[in-house]
Amino acid sequence: MPDHSHYTGPAGHSIPVAAAPVQTAVLLVNLGTPAAPTAKAVRAYLAEFLSDRRVIDYPRWLWWPILHGVILRLRPRRSAHAYRRIWDAKGSPLRWGSEALARALQAELGGSVRVALAMRYGEPAVGRTIAALQAGGARRLLVLPLYPQYSATSTGSVIDAVADAMKALRWPPELRCVNDYHDDPGHIEALAASIERWWAAHGRGDKLLLSFHGIPERYVRLGDPYAGQCLTTARLLRERLGLDESQLVLSFQSRVGRERWLEPYTDATVRRLAGEGVRRLDVACPGFAVDCLETLEEVAMQNRDFFRAAGGTDLRYIPALNDSEEQARSLAALVRRHLGGWPA
Repeated sequence: MPDHSHYTGPAGHSIPVAAAPVQTAVLLVNLGTPAAPTAKAVRAYLAEFLSDRRVIDYPRWLWWPILHGVILRLRPRRSAHAYRRIWDAKGSPLRWGSEALARALQAELGGSVRVALAMRYGEPAVGRTIAALQAGGARRLLVLPLYPQYSATSTGSVIDAVADAMKALRWPPELRCVNDYHDDPGHIEALAASIERWWAAHGRGDKLLLSFHGIPERYVRLGDPYAGQCLTTARLLRERLGLDESQLVLSFQSRVGRERWLEPYTDATVRRLAGEGVRRLDVACPGFAVDCLETLEEVAMQNRDFFRAAGGTDLRYIPALNDSEEQARSLAALVRRHLGGWPA
């Protein structure tokens, strides 16, 4: 009987042609991190990050001299100092925290789905990770960017990287992508349960501040839905926690440059609240799936100092969901819904 798993060409070469059993993979993608808390490593990371047109959309003739002539000369040393404040024996909290979340999600989903992790900037790179999944037999791929709220600067950029990776493959897998999960009931419940558990252990502050990463206001005017999705997440979380509008405050952090970003700004907000008599301020960052520089150093350290200097007593940061059971379960349910409908 002839072997139909190989094609024999005119020169007598045998080429395997049998299709491998269909395998499904889930690719988690987070922002990324420098390889080390050094100016050199940070410079390489920032060069990749700030060269992305999704992040900075200025014309290259205008942006390139600013990036290479100013930012990459001055900012890496300052940012490296900030990274050293949060770096630990395991390395970058965003890297090892994301790896822990990938393992927790794999445990929830079981062996029928393979979970892999990539970083949009830095390592492990999106392109190489997708190529490795395809080489390992993955014929269906669900991409899950770890950004609950969609923005072109984050999820949109991940979609670009995935598209570039697919173009390099001779036989790319079938593809689906989770655009956002900002209002997913399981995600809102996971956030609320995490905050309630933290309050049960540490007591409740005078107010709860939700600090989201900011983007230029101009991007929203151009059609980015990010600001609206942040507002929706905040409203749903407030309702689930049973808080009135005076007990929960929303702000946006991490602005850079002179352009106007989404307001109110987090640093100005914590100073204002302290000036209004708030003494204990609880802060959560529902836009971050895993703790990173922006939560551990910018919020928990920098803004704590701003709050105290303005008269507040204690700014208490409530950790991100990280690899908690609540996040692993909510993401597993989200994945199962998005995998539904693919033929058996």
